[in-house]
Amino acid sequence: MDLTGKTAIVTGSTSGIGLGIARHFATSGANVALNSFSDTAEDHQIAADLATETGADVRYFQGDMSKAETCRAWVDAAADAFGGVDILVNNAGIQHVAAIPDFPTEKWDAIIAINMSSAFHTTAAALPHMRKAGWGRIVNIASAHGLTASPFKSAYVTAKHGVVGFTKVTALETAEEDITCNAVCPAYVLTPLIESQIPDTMKEYDMTREQVVRDVLLARQPTKAFVTIDQVAGTTLFLCSPAADQITGTTISVDGGWTAL
Repeated sequence: MDLTGKTAIVTGSTSGIGLGIARHFATSGANVALNSFSDTAEDHQIAADLATETGADVRYFQGDMSKAETCRAWVDAAADAFGGVDILVNNAGIQHVAAIPDFPTEKWDAIIAINMSSAFHTTAAALPHMRKAGWGRIVNIASAHGLTASPFKSAYVTAKHGVVGFTKVTALETAEEDITCNAVCPAYVLTPLIESQIPDTMKEYDMTREQVVRDVLLARQPTKAFVTIDQVAGTTLFLCSPAADQITGTTISVDGGWTAL
């Protein structure tokens, strides 16, 4: 797939799923804007390394996705740098696990802002650029938890369900244009976010790492195997291909059969 001349911007993209998606777009020839909340030499080096690896124009743009105006300014900064925005991937996300009565208010607010509201703000800023170009693709990285629920993840499940709903609205508002919007709903991917949850779960349930992976994290995943970053990234890239021109307003589950249960 040749995306030469297109610009893809990916939130939360200096590691994990986001970086994998960015790598797939860069390999396909697109200009790529990476993003995180920090602004370190390492952030910019990740962009430089990806540019060297792929030959694409890859740049880092700092932006705290918990702040509405920053989300919008980040999109416009990338558009100014590259001359437009053709592809938006809303991937940024955080997690916190606690029972509802114990769930910290500040954690709820942060998860809703970063995992859900940021997708609204970046989309609102990106759509004028896509309409000017006459073409656009928006892919929201939701989750199996955007289609089903688990206990102790109230904010995350709420945010991801919201992203799925917002995806449908965006698709309807752009249905007569050459702009599509879809959500990818992966199950567990072994990212730094998931890795960080394993030690606490081991301690809470007095389990080994292997037991936590199979009997807790992958308990509802029939394949008993983690989804890979490349599988999520490949699905995202497909949604920007000509084969997906009539796919809009839907969810694609990459979940090892989780939502088939």
